[in-house]
Amino acid sequence: MDKNFGGVIWTNHALARMSDRGIKQGDAWATWRNPEQSRKAKIPGSWVYYRTYGNQRIEVVAKKNEKGEWVILSVWGRSVFGQGFKTQKKESFWKLLLKQVLGK
Repeated sequence: MDKNFGGVIWTNHALARMSDRGIKQGDAWATWRNPEQSRKAKIPGSWVYYRTYGNQRIEVVAKKNEKGEWVILSVWGRSVFGQGFKTQKKESFWKLLLKQVLGK
């Protein structure tokens, strides 16, 4: 991964998070450059940019530094499917297992 990819500065934290989470730097850059949505972040002067790729929503936190250069602070991904979907799948699995074990 490149600390100056796409003409922006990438913090070590952002590069590490992308590596940990299996997010391609090009996808994170495209999210920042052409987001589907954005909002102000908790850090003053920073923004969160969102874009969905398949069933993953990538979120990029960025802000301008004192020189006016964009800095990518962090990157993460979230599943498009909510907790209800995952819980429903788990319950179905356990119900099926109980039916097989108990013969009901």
